[in-house]
Amino acid sequence: MTAFELSALAIAALLAGFAFGRSRRPQARSEPVGSADERLSWALWGSGDGFWTWDIKSDELKSAGAETVLGFAREITVSGREWRDRFVHRDDIDRVGGALDQHVRGETEHFEAEYRLRDAKNSWVWIRARGRVVTRDPDGTPRTLAGIYRIAEQERADEAWRRTSEAVIRHMLEGVAVTDTSYHFVSANPAFLKLTGYANEELLAQPTMILDSSQHSAQFYQDVRRELEGRGAWSGEMWQRRRSGDDFLAWLQIAEVLNSEGKRTNFVAVIADVTDRKRAEHRLRYLAHYDALTGLPNRAFLRHRLRQRIESGGSTRFALAFLDLDRFKHINDSLGHAAGDELLRQAARRLTHVVGNKENIARFGGDEFTVMITGDVNSEVVENLCAEILDAFAGPLMVDGQEVAISPSIGIAYYPDQGRSIDDLLRNADAAMYDAKARGRNTYRVYSARLAEDASDRTRMESALRKSLDRDELRLVYQPKLSLRSGRITGAEALLRWRSAELGHVPPSKFIPMAEETGLILQLGEWALRQALSQARAWKDSGLPEIRIAVNVSSVQLTRGGYAEMVKNVLENMALSPGWLEIELTESALMVDPKRASATIADLRSLGVKVAIDDFGTGYSSLSYLRGLAIDTVKIDKSFVDGIEHNVDDEVLTSTIVLMAHSLGLSVVAEGVETEQQLRFLRGENCDEVQGYWLARPLEADACRTFVFDYRMPRGLVLAGS
Repeated sequence: MTAFELSALAIAALLAGFAFGRSRRPQARSEPVGSADERLSWALWGSGDGFWTWDIKSDELKSAGAETVLGFAREITVSGREWRDRFVHRDDIDRVGGALDQHVRGETEHFEAEYRLRDAKNSWVWIRARGRVVTRDPDGTPRTLAGIYRIAEQERADEAWRRTSEAVIRHMLEGVAVTDTSYHFVSANPAFLKLTGYANEELLAQPTMILDSSQHSAQFYQDVRRELEGRGAWSGEMWQRRRSGDDFLAWLQIAEVLNSEGKRTNFVAVIADVTDRKRAEHRLRYLAHYDALTGLPNRAFLRHRLRQRIESGGSTRFALAFLDLDRFKHINDSLGHAAGDELLRQAARRLTHVVGNKENIARFGGDEFTVMITGDVNSEVVENLCAEILDAFAGPLMVDGQEVAISPSIGIAYYPDQGRSIDDLLRNADAAMYDAKARGRNTYRVYSARLAEDASDRTRMESALRKSLDRDELRLVYQPKLSLRSGRITGAEALLRWRSAELGHVPPSKFIPMAEETGLILQLGEWALRQALSQARAWKDSGLPEIRIAVNVSSVQLTRGGYAEMVKNVLENMALSPGWLEIELTESALMVDPKRASATIADLRSLGVKVAIDDFGTGYSSLSYLRGLAIDTVKIDKSFVDGIEHNVDDEVLTSTIVLMAHSLGLSVVAEGVETEQQLRFLRGENCDEVQGYWLARPLEADACRTFVFDYRMPRGLVLAGS
């Protein structure tokens, strides 16, 4: 028998006591303990150990106490070879056989080993066995070995820990793989296989380089291995390649595995796909500095660029232009936010086309943009660029298949002259922009010290205007209109007036544009309509014959939607016929959203409400366009009437407007008539109605009622058409 076979038999013998032989548990009894075998059985049962003997010559293994240790029903007697083949874990045979062989050769005082044995449940359990040679043949050859065995508590704990660890690794979301020291795969968990796309049998024994990506150089992977071999660990981001050939960015942690002697045996790698996270981080970084809607740098990026410029450039001069799109809020409210977004995108493209360098442009927020102008920043260069920007917006933009007219107002501030800090520069450019709006929009203005005071005044005015309705500070006055054909008062225009408790009398030319910019015009406009029709009801009740009260409507109200329905409801609530009301619109208001304006006018006309175009001649002045809107009246702007007495061109234009309007079936009202000479000219041109100081200044409601009742045409004035 070879030493290996002898060792194998010894292992089998040790396992035998573990795996088999559960004897019946001794019954407690009062009589004295019997034979030596009974006493041994009692001792083993009490200690929880098993006893084994092995007759080498007959190759017979016997165990006692196997039922206590391994759960078998009785003691077992089998051959050593059977133990080795059936019950000893194959990975332990050589180790246990070697330890037994050493003892049989006399190299150790006793035999001791820990190994796995199959128990009665067909599971592997760790046992610790000890024994020694107890009898020899006359020539000294070992004849019988005997010993004890028990459950190896530490090994049992280690085995439980191993199983738990395997379960954890198997269910980890991160990929885990083990390689040998030559970087060939030894094992991998399901997450690793799913991540790389390989099946287990495809991956095992393959070199790790099958995952190398072309996005790294060969030197990169060599450096990683060099660090692993030197330090025993590496971690970081690494591009890897799946079986499909696709690359993914991985976060990889690799560490060495050492045996009990401190010798490196393997490497274990934990890997996670961070491609989506990196994309998300990149997207967040982009959103932190760029506007998602227009693709332009955002406010944070602008401040970063300004800070860099100021800190690196010292006193080097540059300019900041602040742009705001005129009446954008009206368009956004009327056409919807999707159309507003498209308008902003197109505005950004036009701005980029003019400026060129996208990094010098920013969307500051809402409909506000900035342009940083560097290099040669003399006033002529900067103002020429701003003029080019205005020209770029001269043509309408197409939104949802319709043309939309929009223009920017631009404010300019220079560093360091008009602001040495970021906040000062932005504030002053913003103040200049508001000055451009106050001067009629669609222009640019350069900051001056006076504008700072204006900006403060504007802030105070906006705050006071928001409180005006609650404080009952608003009122309407009425300016009569005279028919040159009948000689009687046929209408009155309702004009809004504001006397603020804080600011005193504020002219409409100041607070109406602010109300439109801030959206307050919606509240003010509805209040004016209800107040005017309430006054009409009172006049009617007092016996005043029906006259048309003209109420001005802004583009915000006109394009908001539902305006005609509101007019209908107010008329019904006041029990007034539509003949009491006339709506006045400006040309510029119509052009903000021509399609919706046309629809609203049609709805008003269907109610029986008259519609007039105010300030005609100052805007697009297209009578053919007005015919398409199906309006009733054209009002000639005061600027033309003023020039009748001393400007032939104004006389010609006024005559032409009257003639063309009549050819289209429209009536004509002349505004701002102040002299008898103006009146006589208009009467001669067959103008239908006049309004102005010659007839009457705006009057309080009671005074207007009296004026309408008492008015008589002055003697000597022959009525047109009489």
